[in-house]
Amino acid sequence: MTHPAPAEGTAPAEGTAPVVVASDLDRTLIYSAAALGLTVPDREAPRLLCVEVYQGRPLSYVTETAAGLLAALGSAAVFVPTTTRTREQYLRIRLPGPAPRFAVCANGGHLLVDGVSDPEWHAAVRARLDEECAPLAEVQAHLAAAADPAWLLKHRTADELFAYLVVERELLPGDWVKELAVWAEPRGWTVSLQGRKVYAVPKPLTKSAAVREVARRAGAGRTLAAGDSLLDADLLLAADLAWRPGHGELAEAGWTAPGVTALPERGVAAGERILREFLGAVPAAEPGAGGPAPA
Repeated sequence: MTHPAPAEGTAPAEGTAPVVVASDLDRTLIYSAAALGLTVPDREAPRLLCVEVYQGRPLSYVTETAAGLLAALGSAAVFVPTTTRTREQYLRIRLPGPAPRFAVCANGGHLLVDGVSDPEWHAAVRARLDEECAPLAEVQAHLAAAADPAWLLKHRTADELFAYLVVERELLPGDWVKELAVWAEPRGWTVSLQGRKVYAVPKPLTKSAAVREVARRAGAGRTLAAGDSLLDADLLLAADLAWRPGHGELAEAGWTAPGVTALPERGVAAGERILREFLGAVPAAEPGAGGPAPA
């Protein structure tokens, strides 16, 4: 496989290799209106910057403080948005700071370079899924048969790589996701519940594999990571240092691991804290960049 030369960007300190910072986006760094109120009282509502508009409506936000931190991070490290979103969904987002050279979409199914999917990477991922996992059509059929119209809102596929359901979370039976995971396990698939979405994803489709490739191309010395869901666990485990917020699927399960810091902050406060931790771990960055120093 032919690969491009290492990315150009802000030069690291002399004698040091660049640091790759790979972060999940939704409910880790950016937040929908529904997710904003995880713990923030009305009287303490932060000033917000809209970073995503869909069909003429604002959809996702960061705080003004987080926007400054993101801009500083993008100038100090190889920042890699690492998301389960499809390419189209990711490209709706306009993050503060320099445009990332690399991005990981569809949970690792697409490696974007300057906004364009690397075709050789995508072909290699598809070949591995065909060899190691039950086909997507089989999983789709099972989801359609097992889901109850009483709580199912939408049934979708993402880039013909994985499937997900949008559900009424309050009506979803408590054991349904666990039963789906038991069915999916021997077929080479994993299951994740994130907010109102139930994901079924092939096990070899991982964020960590794509981020390792970015690190190789960038000549990185270290990798930092953050995420809130089961689909982020492999990314956090593969990083030299990683953080998870005090909300989300991993927090609810009490999940942690060596090298992974479980933060107490929830919601947008967690997003700000994660960005400060990233900046503090990047040698070329000033820990206080982008906002006031932590309390």
